[in-house]
Amino acid sequence: MPTDLSASPSANPSANPPANPPIDPPIDPPVDPLVGLFAEETRVRAFAAVALGADTPTKVMERAGLSPRDATTALRRLLSQDVITDDGGLAVAYGHFRQLARGTRTPAETYGTEDERTEAVLRTFVRGGRLVRLPAQWQRKLVVLRHIAEQTFEPGVEYPERTVNEKLRAWCEDAPVDHVTLRRYLVDLRHLTRQYGFYWRPAQV
Repeated sequence: MPTDLSASPSANPSANPPANPPIDPPIDPPVDPLVGLFAEETRVRAFAAVALGADTPTKVMERAGLSPRDATTALRRLLSQDVITDDGGLAVAYGHFRQLARGTRTPAETYGTEDERTEAVLRTFVRGGRLVRLPAQWQRKLVVLRHIAEQTFEPGVEYPERTVNEKLRAWCEDAPVDHVTLRRYLVDLRHLTRQYGFYWRPAQV
């Protein structure tokens, strides 16, 4: 049984990739994504098993009475929508539900990307110029990190490390991620270049 439930199925990179590849898996409409998420019985049963303490795919399969294939598919979907987490063990992402209960989702907020999938990702994980949390799904994480880089740093301008830390710390005020982790992601993805204690954003990535 696969251990990396958050990984999406592999695709053939040579099969004429689109200029702007869509985010995979697609995001449910931002009006109420939980309605579609829990409209499928196997996902409800898998979620219930996790809520009752099943912290591994095998336990979910046994407690929910699901086949290995159904359990894997359901857990992948739940992980991709960030309603459960897998940080050393499956668990309900109660923080996500608290955010929804507070009414902090702002569907009307736009980011000028002219792409609804990208807008939906940013509405979910970025609010009021602050990072809510980093997505578990890698393609969404790339969207959020690119947005942070573009909104925080001017291309070609050199920033000392202290300034970079201050700017990124502001993004992390309400997020379960620190500015050091955020800075490392931006450097690894080449949104920031680092040399001799200074950072700058390349004109093109």
